[in-house]
Amino acid sequence: MPRSSIDLPPRIQDRPRSRVPVAQAARFARESGSAAPADRRPRLMRQYELIERVKQYNPKANEDLLNRAYVYAMRAHGEQKRDSGDPYFSHPLQVAAILTELKLDDATIAAALLHDTIEDTDATRAEIDRLFGHDIGLLVEGLTKLKRLDLVSREAKQAENLRKLLLAIADDVRVLLIKLADRLHNMRTLSHRPPEARRRTAEETLDIYAPLAGRMGMQEMREELEDLAFRELDPEAYKVITERLEALAERSRGWVAEIEQQLAQKLGDRGIAAEVTGRRKRAYSIWRKMERKAVGFEQLSDILGFRVVVGNVAECYQALGIVHTSWPVVPGRFKDYISTPKQNDYRSIHSTVIGPGKQRVELQIRTWDMQQIAEYGIAAHALYKDGDASPTEMLSRESNAYAWLRRTIELLAEGSNPEEFLEHTKLELFHDQVFCFTPKGKLIALPRGATPIDFAYAVHTDVGNMAIGAKINGQIGPLSSPLQNGDEVQILTSEAQTLPPSAWESIVVTGKARAAIRRATREAVRSQYSAFGRRIVERLCQRAKIEYSDEKLEGALPRLARASIDDVMSAVGRSELRAADVVRAMYPDYKDERITPVGPKAESGWFGLKRAKAVKFKVPAEVESGAAIPIRGINTDLPVRFAPDGGAVPGDRIVGIMTPGEGITIYPIHSQALKDFEDQPERWLDVRWDVEDGTPQRFPARLVVQSVNEPGTLAQIAQVIAEHDGNIDNVKMTRQSPDFTELTIDLEVYNLKHLTSIISQLRAKKVVANAERVNG
Repeated sequence: MPRSSIDLPPRIQDRPRSRVPVAQAARFARESGSAAPADRRPRLMRQYELIERVKQYNPKANEDLLNRAYVYAMRAHGEQKRDSGDPYFSHPLQVAAILTELKLDDATIAAALLHDTIEDTDATRAEIDRLFGHDIGLLVEGLTKLKRLDLVSREAKQAENLRKLLLAIADDVRVLLIKLADRLHNMRTLSHRPPEARRRTAEETLDIYAPLAGRMGMQEMREELEDLAFRELDPEAYKVITERLEALAERSRGWVAEIEQQLAQKLGDRGIAAEVTGRRKRAYSIWRKMERKAVGFEQLSDILGFRVVVGNVAECYQALGIVHTSWPVVPGRFKDYISTPKQNDYRSIHSTVIGPGKQRVELQIRTWDMQQIAEYGIAAHALYKDGDASPTEMLSRESNAYAWLRRTIELLAEGSNPEEFLEHTKLELFHDQVFCFTPKGKLIALPRGATPIDFAYAVHTDVGNMAIGAKINGQIGPLSSPLQNGDEVQILTSEAQTLPPSAWESIVVTGKARAAIRRATREAVRSQYSAFGRRIVERLCQRAKIEYSDEKLEGALPRLARASIDDVMSAVGRSELRAADVVRAMYPDYKDERITPVGPKAESGWFGLKRAKAVKFKVPAEVESGAAIPIRGINTDLPVRFAPDGGAVPGDRIVGIMTPGEGITIYPIHSQALKDFEDQPERWLDVRWDVEDGTPQRFPARLVVQSVNEPGTLAQIAQVIAEHDGNIDNVKMTRQSPDFTELTIDLEVYNLKHLTSIISQLRAKKVVANAERVNG
């Protein structure tokens, strides 16, 4: 791949060379089309040319396999054309060429040639397996997008395809390398596509594939993907920054040569043979830093930097000492990623000094092995070594980056809908990192901006769920405070807390923490509905004088099309499944004898305020049966809420109305709102209070107070309620005449006796003409 560098003097010749010489990379860029004029068609690489590329780094290459893959892919794509008008086969051929620069094995090169055959031609997985083997078939299948997805949104389709790709990567790392090479070539030739498709592809590249390359340590590829996407998404900013970079490089040419010479001489005088090279940042990297720090181009001090590559780790620290004793160090600009490597295996020493001419000089000091990993990441590991272990097994042993990716994929693959999966993936891939420690010294790497809650979930899901506080560097700190590099974090837990507050979801920044909080919330809600459904089913069996048992229901699961008893009970609790259907599945002879009575007993609902007409309605028979479900309030294992207009308090005769997906709403039996459910007897439930005297829990009620319109009236009414231990939630005032105002007061009381006492005290006030309880 092309390297981003400025023109520099010849390098030291007696050191190992980079994996991709500059001339070879430039030649490849021309052949790939990235350096060619838009109107010039790249020449298709011949079979022998591709094989020569592979044999340069792997003399034992399987020429027969590569020849067969080349011919098969060329014939399969046939007359297909790209948007540019080039033969479609030019694309998989250039993807394979990119992978030869990374020195990958024969199977990977063959799979790259074949990677679009199943998706875009008549080829099948079975045919690929038969002709090229199961191993290559798996690679090609992992790179094939899902077809005919029955999903509503484009984001959901994108997420499902990404999920499939990541799961394939977890099984074989070579899928990732082929996919990144595929995306790189698509970005290099993006200009031929329609505008909307270009923008969509660039956004996806910047959101997912460039960060993924970075997480895998493939910095060269990440930077090129970012720049290509940036050029498409913001061409004006890209042009301005690129022009400034070129002007800066021209002005700094002599200064760069001087720094290189002085550094190399100082190190050589101490017996350290080093390659010193100047470099400049890419356009997108500069743009992102300008946005993050809200500074201008001229205020950036690290646009130009220098890389010092030495023979071993000891020489890295010797070189650092030489530099620090030769030039003043800029405070706060030192990072040692050799002793504390990044999760993508990156290792290097970073420092900034005041060099010749009082210029700030940013330095990176590393060994040759570190340089290879810094540029090519996981691809720097030799995947074509002889041995019994698969490339993925070898890489799992050698690469922390790939081990991290596999763990992340396992977490992301748990449950969650497609949109959540896409969100969590972006969260895991995109952020810069901070490094924190447990009290025992274990290193925890987190995204920048992470909180102690993120830290807790990074340690273990149970620690996150039970977290109640945190000590940061020995001091109690809020769970929402952002962590800094080097913080020591101790999470305080309590076994009494097993369900994290749902508000945490808006605080955390890691996908793991967010997924765990959502999962815990969903499980808690599911548990509530399951318990609710079980009570409904058990009481129906009790009324029908039928024995209920889990064993009986277990045998009826196939007839209910549910996988478990919890699934059945949760569906009943959500009103997605009728309790009568559950009983009928266990006892086919059961008959639902629901009858709506008539006569005096049926007319048990009434609304008797002085200021409203009486309303009568029929109450379903099952509410009169006496097999009532106990209600303790909203802080229970049942999904319960109270009527929105007036609530209910202990002492009221109550009835429950089931609402699909919301649980049960509690109404007083005289509530006018119940008339709306008169023709839906299947939604009625008989419920009763299960509240002990003296309970501290309050319940909602609503009063309408007619008051005299004079100064201090509201204060007197509020004082009466406060003196009698009532709690006002809301007050609405309506002027009915010059002399009177109507107050609608929502308040909380312990029970009906408590409410009645407050009403009587209000009526005794001279400023109150009338006070009544209201139920909607």
